[in-house]
Amino acid sequence: MTRSGVRLQKFIAQAGLTSRRKAEEWIRAGRVQVNDRVVTEMGVVIDPSVDVVKVDGHVVEPLPTRRYVALYKPRFCVTTLYDPQGRPTVMDFVTSIRERIYPVGRLDFDAEGLLLLTNDGELAHRLIHPSYGVKKEYLVLVKGHPGKWFFQKWRDGVYLEEGKTSPAEVYLVKRERLGTWVRVIMHQGWYRQIKRMGQVTGYPVLRIKRIAYGPITLEGLKPGKFRELSRQEVRELYRLTGLNREGL
Repeated sequence: MTRSGVRLQKFIAQAGLTSRRKAEEWIRAGRVQVNDRVVTEMGVVIDPSVDVVKVDGHVVEPLPTRRYVALYKPRFCVTTLYDPQGRPTVMDFVTSIRERIYPVGRLDFDAEGLLLLTNDGELAHRLIHPSYGVKKEYLVLVKGHPGKWFFQKWRDGVYLEEGKTSPAEVYLVKRERLGTWVRVIMHQGWYRQIKRMGQVTGYPVLRIKRIAYGPITLEGLKPGKFRELSRQEVRELYRLTGLNREGL
């Protein structure tokens, strides 16, 4: 044990085993060892690179540094770690990140816009899971000039193979000669859902650009560029998904 480093209970919490308060209870109960010596007092500081911590006889491995990235995914690249067809992947744009991070959900090959990447598996799972209802916002170009029926249909829900879609917020942005831009806010993410909704309602989707994922936006990003999320942004994602993480 060392006088400089991290407090024992914080180390256990950061390893993802439990909360800091619960870790203190484990220490008092004699369930924690440092270098094979049982520790029951508070205030012990360890050096994770040297000291071996065990809980109930099992070694506690520190988690890698958590990374949270917002990428402006360009069109015509796949949202995978590797593509057997040799197409560009979103990972080609985050090579300067040393930690192994993963896309949160996906965007179609020809879609563009905001994509989150992280190595925080629990947060990623909750962001994707429909029960947490984290909203995603898109600019969508549909072929033609839809009328009120189209907007109402998307707001009410469209019947697809999986069933009826959840109501979406849909707003007219602008009409062009051959198509119409609409803003779509959804809390759902079925496979190619927006494209299929357009097909079913008679207005094929020509372009998709995701501009927001929960509180995170594309502001300040250009295609192929990324930025690290701020601590406040990560806190907000935790709040939206019901996570409670210490140290942020």
